[in-house]
Amino acid sequence: MFQLKQLAGVTLAALLGAGTLGAAQAEAQQLRYAMGFPPGSDSDVAAKKYAETLSELTNGELSVRVFALSLLNFAETPSGVRDGIADIGYVLTPYFPQQFPHMNLAAEASMALHLQDESVKGREGYAYVGAMAEFVLLNCPECQDEMKQQNQVMTSNAGSTQYGLTCTKKVTTVEDLRGTRLRVAGSHWSRWAQEFGASPVTLSSNEAAEALSQGVVDCVVISAPELTNLGLFEHVSDITMAIPGGIFAGTATANVNRETWQGLSEEHRTAMLKAGSVLAAEIPFIYHSREAAVLQRIQDEQGAKLHEPSPELMAGVVAFVEKDLNDMADYYQKERGVERSHEMMEQFLQILARWVDLVQDVETAEDLSDLYWQEVYSKVDVNTHGMN
Repeated sequence: MFQLKQLAGVTLAALLGAGTLGAAQAEAQQLRYAMGFPPGSDSDVAAKKYAETLSELTNGELSVRVFALSLLNFAETPSGVRDGIADIGYVLTPYFPQQFPHMNLAAEASMALHLQDESVKGREGYAYVGAMAEFVLLNCPECQDEMKQQNQVMTSNAGSTQYGLTCTKKVTTVEDLRGTRLRVAGSHWSRWAQEFGASPVTLSSNEAAEALSQGVVDCVVISAPELTNLGLFEHVSDITMAIPGGIFAGTATANVNRETWQGLSEEHRTAMLKAGSVLAAEIPFIYHSREAAVLQRIQDEQGAKLHEPSPELMAGVVAFVEKDLNDMADYYQKERGVERSHEMMEQFLQILARWVDLVQDVETAEDLSDLYWQEVYSKVDVNTHGMN
């Protein structure tokens, strides 16, 4: 059973209990939650946990029906949430660079994980998700403004494990990369590909398997668990997970339609944020828990080969990251209208370093959700967040 934690001298249980007593005759409300991942995927599993948590926190007054790749796909989700087709949506912000430039600046700095010390290994998603939540929800009013422009309210985020090369051929050297066609999911990975003479191809996650199977691309830059989540498993023969690195962090996992959010009580908005902290933890925890098993399975069942990049290529990747973080800030300022880009980049990298330390003692998904709640989500003021 989900345990409620004390919040600022007043327990969340008391807040929710008072709301329940004061509205004993209130009708239950079901919210429609759309995501582009298919049924049974890791994110679908996490979404069901989110729905269960929200129902428990509100004594059934709020429930969530999860539509996994049935109501809206990834390309349709932001407009679908904006227009009220779904009450909640799983929004991948890098797919929409014009609409979410401020959040994407931080999300696409994820290759900075190469510059952290070894303690981040195996905890990349934990740290980056916490840093993104703290930055976007507590330190980036511009991020909230761009959500408002899309008629949405951010209530949760998430991230993956490290992104690597999952390919139909061996890619371990600078020479191997030249001319290779890579499906990428962010401009930072596009720049990385171009730096080494590869050709980046931008496709939705829902199109990646077909592109790989038909030879449209040679590799998909993706995290290991997505090999099963996105149906890539049988098409991949060679994997180099150490490069390009970084994670997919432009994930607003539970963006709520603004009218839906404003129609909720204070207690229910608090409960949605609490459930959001659980969702934020469930996804990276599941991904990290499954990564090694997926890589072992693809070797055993498909005969795929795992590789390490050459020292020359690895050194080149690190050098690229050190230069690209500054170039990225310049690009977002000039091309995306992010006026504070350099200031924001510096602030975010400081937050990230703090989160690398914070997640060192995390052992369970509940540890992680408690940490996210205490450090970030409980500090969001539900009386102002998304209310104007």
